[in-house]
Amino acid sequence: QVQLVESGGGLVQAGGSLRLSCAASGSIFRINAMGWYRQAPGKQRELVAVITTRGSTNYADSVKGRFTISRDNAKNTLYLQMNTQKPEDTAVYYCKYDMAYGVGYWGQGTQVTVSS
Repeated sequence: QVQLVESGGGLVQAGGSLRLSCAASGSIFRINAMGWYRQAPGKQRELVAVITTRGSTNYADSVKGRFTISRDNAKNTLYLQMNTQKPEDTAVYYCKYDMAYGVGYWGQGTQVTVSS
């Protein structure tokens, strides 16, 4: 079992920045990839950014150049630095760990609201 706890969400004005954190605990081994997803009201959950254990990253087109995903292996923490935020970034943000044995673990989510 893996437990994930997100933090760092909140209210920010358009153009501002926030950094989300996802602290992991439990059986943290054999990880394939770690990612951030978001779900806005009335919309499906979508991938925002992903990072593999080798450090390869991939981003949704809507956040490229504005968001940066990173990890601190010593702290078992995943981050999402969000800059130049837009109102359309408003959503609940979730972190997810995809394990090599085919199971995915989700955090509980953290609300990000960007005001215009």
